[in-house]
Amino acid sequence: MTETVIAAKDVGRVYPSDSGDVHALREINFEVERGEFVALRGRSGSGKTTLLNCLGGLDSPSSGVIWIQGVDIATMEEVERTRWRRESIGFVFQQMGLLPSFSAYENLDVMARLGNVPRRERRDRILDTLERMGLKDYYDHRPYEMSGGQQQRIAIARALVTKPDLILADEPSSELDSETTHKVLAVLQESVRKDGVSILLSSHDPIVDEYADRIINLRDGQIDGAMAAKPNAL
Repeated sequence: MTETVIAAKDVGRVYPSDSGDVHALREINFEVERGEFVALRGRSGSGKTTLLNCLGGLDSPSSGVIWIQGVDIATMEEVERTRWRRESIGFVFQQMGLLPSFSAYENLDVMARLGNVPRRERRDRILDTLERMGLKDYYDHRPYEMSGGQQQRIAIARALVTKPDLILADEPSSELDSETTHKVLAVLQESVRKDGVSILLSSHDPIVDEYADRIINLRDGQIDGAMAAKPNAL
């Protein structure tokens, strides 16, 4: 029996402005199951980032309901929501958000501590995650000592280190070359297949289509269509 990790029902997001309301999202309806890799595709301004922020509790929809693992996240107190984000969700942001004065290892260690990774497991978990990203030799490097692509891989490793139930990733391959993109997506796909992680990932990169189980297309804040399988399987 499948488990629904994300369920969005009639979700909308409106931002008031002096020139009139901006409808960033309109009547969004979809589900993501446990162990499913789903890609969000759409042009800039289509609503991808807004949707990811609403799903992660970083923003609130103006209408509709979002359930994560059966819980309406709008009913959570802020303290409960913060704890839930730290322990159950891995975020990959476009701006990466790495702590500039911390090494790669320390950036992951902060997240592991916040996510309540047991102390006895923490060091091995961090080094293993860095190795999966091909960055174990850079464990003591600070972000300014690494390339943009390396920083992005650290941001992805940080999302993986707590072994979350759900990863929400916003353009995680934007700084990566094609070869590295394939490697990183293979690691994410392995987490889906082996650990039952669910991934919702936004991207312009067509390489993502080779790894995603399903593609959801956004246009002007609305779902334009969803593919039930990989494009090359249709």
